[in-house]
Amino acid sequence: MENQILRDYEEKYTLPSRVFLEDLSKIDGDFIFLGIGGKMGPSMAKLLIDGLKKIGVTRKVYGVSRFSDAEGRQYLEDLGVETISCDLLDDEALQKLPEVKNVIYLAGFKFGAVGKEDFTWAMNSYLPGRVADKFKNSRIVALSSGNVLPFVNVTDGGVDETVCPEPIGEYAQSTLGRERIFTYFSKKNNTPILIYRLNYAVDFRYGVVREIAKQVFNNQPIDITTNNVNVIWQSDANEIAIRSLLHTEAPAKVLNVTGPEILSIKWIAQKLALAFGKEVEFVGVPETSALLNNASECHKIFGYPSVSILEIIDITAKWMLHGGDEFGKDTHFQERKGKF
Repeated sequence: MENQILRDYEEKYTLPSRVFLEDLSKIDGDFIFLGIGGKMGPSMAKLLIDGLKKIGVTRKVYGVSRFSDAEGRQYLEDLGVETISCDLLDDEALQKLPEVKNVIYLAGFKFGAVGKEDFTWAMNSYLPGRVADKFKNSRIVALSSGNVLPFVNVTDGGVDETVCPEPIGEYAQSTLGRERIFTYFSKKNNTPILIYRLNYAVDFRYGVVREIAKQVFNNQPIDITTNNVNVIWQSDANEIAIRSLLHTEAPAKVLNVTGPEILSIKWIAQKLALAFGKEVEFVGVPETSALLNNASECHKIFGYPSVSILEIIDITAKWMLHGGDEFGKDTHFQERKGKF
């Protein structure tokens, strides 16, 4: 019974939307996900394949990763993804990848960057140039991060695409390098690219809301030093990533992607405490600044996310109460010095 409830939740909140299907029908060509083995890749591929089935269109969907997890690879194969095991930093292997019209670039390195700074720069700044050159005849949606942006006062409404980046730490600096390199090759080769600047996607299994929920559920105090965040439901974020293939430009277009609210961690925790029937303790003094996106341009193009923050809180609590699994990969959204 518990498993059926969880399956029902997952199906309801990951179904392709009507507007997604409408846009998907306008995207010609096959698809390739580079770095599909991360947190967003499998769910994004499932959304795409489910959408293609619903509109009755046959396309090849490739998924590229090192695939250290055989079970994860089999899951993708069962979906209908043609998986390719490849170290993208191996240029010979990269050049052998199929020529594909639509590229979703998910590769990157964040957690563990401290102590592996050289690898961080290779993955986040060097590799994008090799990929951009390899797929110069494609359209590319390249995932980036709101970490490249400056901390701003929580009353300022967040940072939009016109504000100059001010990355803190080598992960964020090298991620800005990714953006700059993709932009360079977009200009050089006239390759249409959209740089998808995301923070933070949340899902049943991971993300800011799940992390707070776990602390509340386990009666752990909530640190509200960093008390403000943006979040977006992962399925909404996945839809926007794929739909963004219709909005790539040369030179590259930068787009902030997140939900519409500047949220309070304290407020989220209080809502979750109510759902769990728990008391919640807070520690720390809230800073007046935070890393906050203003995604008004995204909402103008794609509309507001379909899953609201109150729904996110509700389904996260229910997922946990019914014993739903988790990824166990924290976002470290509280980090203020750029050390990942």
